Amino acid sequence: MPRESLFELTRLETVMASFDGREVAVLGDAMLDRYVWGNVTRISPEAPVPVVEVEEESVRLGGAANVAQNIAALGASPYLVAVRGADAGGRQLADELAARGISPAALVEDAGRATTLKTRLVARHQQVARIDRESREEIRGDLERRVGDRLIERLDRLAALVISDYGKGVVTAALLERVLPAAERAGVPICVDPKETHFASYRRVSVLTPNTSEASFAFGTRIRDAATLEVVGWGLLKKLESRSLLITRGEHGMSLFEEGGGRLDLPAVAREVFDVTGAGDTVVSTFAVALAAGASFREAMLLSDYAAGLAVAELGTAAPSRDALSAAVRDGAAHGGPGWGEGRPWGV
Repeated sequence: MPRESLFELTRLETVMASFDGREVAVLGDAMLDRYVWGNVTRISPEAPVPVVEVEEESVRLGGAANVAQNIAALGASPYLVAVRGADAGGRQLADELAARGISPAALVEDAGRATTLKTRLVARHQQVARIDRESREEIRGDLERRVGDRLIERLDRLAALVISDYGKGVVTAALLERVLPAAERAGVPICVDPKETHFASYRRVSVLTPNTSEASFAFGTRIRDAATLEVVGWGLLKKLESRSLLITRGEHGMSLFEEGGGRLDLPAVAREVFDVTGAGDTVVSTFAVALAAGASFREAMLLSDYAAGLAVAELGTAAPSRDALSAAVRDGAAHGGPGWGEGRPWGV
């Protein structure tokens, strides 16, 4: 039997209409994703590897830069605080941001650091290889101070803050000890897409959005069924004293744990998954923009679920527009999709 709807479409449309003008900061590891597209017609005579005949190349924003791109696509205003190298990749990162209407002004340049560049070799829609050029050394000293300054000086203008931690060294424990309390004092909602190594530093934030593997590692218990999902979800929420915890679970959807005992599971929206690259970026950015526009945690969760469904239907990192998100939510409401009375099981 279909479940009764938990949401009101008119209310969600009001929230989405309020995305405009909301400034959301992103602090984290900005990257470039380079795609080399081609065809494989033979095996190399030099080694048992395919020979890819290149047909075209493209560059997309990744990591914190993709979060900023998602925020912009939803109609809000991103303020990206990150580090770039004094190299060709750093210049291209700034150019790609500017081309999408995102200011690179808050990027801090580090002459001794390589801009993170992930090159994916794709043949007939299958990834053949990935080549990474990056530095994972944590920022320190004056560089760390300058990054913190760029964010703190902007707090009085922010409607939300996203920490996009990819473990490339920009997000450090010392930096978090400085900026998180400042954002909390300013009343800025804090949304974190975490890496396992910094979980202990993410205390009293508005929401953390780990995937199943990250949440399992952070709590020390592998999520393998409904019972262990409960243990990890409530355990992490209590341990970190966060207002909410959103565990993304791939084809199983997502699970929200709220302070005070609230719990909600939503199935995945996507009917066809083409590429999950950047789906976590879409989730945390949509959640943050929704909170900035006055949404509840549950409303932000629903919008994030539908946005993720749009993102995974495309190859590479994708940034669903507000119009596309609105249309997807309306379609879900009309046809009993996730959150609107769909009868599929919501458990693991």
